[in-house]
Amino acid sequence: MLSFDPQFEKRIPLSHRLVKTLTLLHEFRGKETLFRQQTPQVLETMRQSAIIQSVESSNRIEGVVAKRGRVKAIVVEKSLPRDRPEAEIAGYRDVLDSIHGGYDGIRLSSGVVRQFHKMLFAKTNEPGGAWKNDDNLIQTTHSDGRVEIRFAPPPPHLTETLMADLHEGLKRTLRERQVDPLLVIPAYVLDFLCVHPLSDGNGRMARLLALLLLYQQGFGVGRFISLEKIIEGSKESYYETLHASSQGWHEGNHDLTPWTEYFLGTMIDAYRQFEERVQNTTHKRGSKTRLIEAAIDAAIGDFSAQEILAKCPQASIDLVRQILKHRKALGQIESLGRGRAAKWRRIR
Repeated sequence: MLSFDPQFEKRIPLSHRLVKTLTLLHEFRGKETLFRQQTPQVLETMRQSAIIQSVESSNRIEGVVAKRGRVKAIVVEKSLPRDRPEAEIAGYRDVLDSIHGGYDGIRLSSGVVRQFHKMLFAKTNEPGGAWKNDDNLIQTTHSDGRVEIRFAPPPPHLTETLMADLHEGLKRTLRERQVDPLLVIPAYVLDFLCVHPLSDGNGRMARLLALLLLYQQGFGVGRFISLEKIIEGSKESYYETLHASSQGWHEGNHDLTPWTEYFLGTMIDAYRQFEERVQNTTHKRGSKTRLIEAAIDAAIGDFSAQEILAKCPQASIDLVRQILKHRKALGQIESLGRGRAAKWRRIR
């Protein structure tokens, strides 16, 4: 059943492609640290956008949808939910906030899963926090009305034991560090979804727990680029690879490769978006800075910040003033007065 046994490594044949993907993700993690140091304001804007997208997409994957504009109101403005879907969206927001704010102090366990699930449904009339009490078959209803059972999770009476074993196996495997954590995390997510321990919200909980584990291993791209939105955009592949890797799970003969490749692929996509957005913004800022510097160097006689801005209309007055202060600190220019109308002069 569960992946964390002596056969774990054999279920993930390390192909050249997978090794290349792992190498690239670790390189991206190093760049992420650099970006955090260099462009904090850019990342804050991206973070706020990613939170809204994550809450909206992860719920929408499960058919939980709010009216246009309401997700932002619930997430950013903390508006009170008006109906059941909005209540679940608000609950997802609360769990996500808890992970973002305290991931380094959370030790994933069955108790944490139940606590998060209780938060997820706390604003509904059916609060969570308990394991399932009946069979929750994973099935698809076709257009002709035919119902297809895609996977039959273990029965309810095995849930508590399986979840305890899953978290013990996760903790042991991460502690021993014989396997890259980026291979351990998708295995945990697959096992969680195969056990399907909750009556409702299993998919959303799995995505939240994946974020928690990624953050704890130093992969924080989900703060700035919504992994849930990427999954929503490739939902068909998401379900297909989960289905492929769950085959033979009950017998312990499942192949983790399809799901692992998909999971890591979403991370590659996220990091590429992350790098592109930061570099584009940095490049634009760098271009504006160079224009302002050139305008200062070309100024004849005394000049004001407004005069420099007039020569660089795509820049902001705040950026002009910031560069003037920097040049002053370097001893390259001097201020001839105070206030917004102050004049400046280059020191020859």
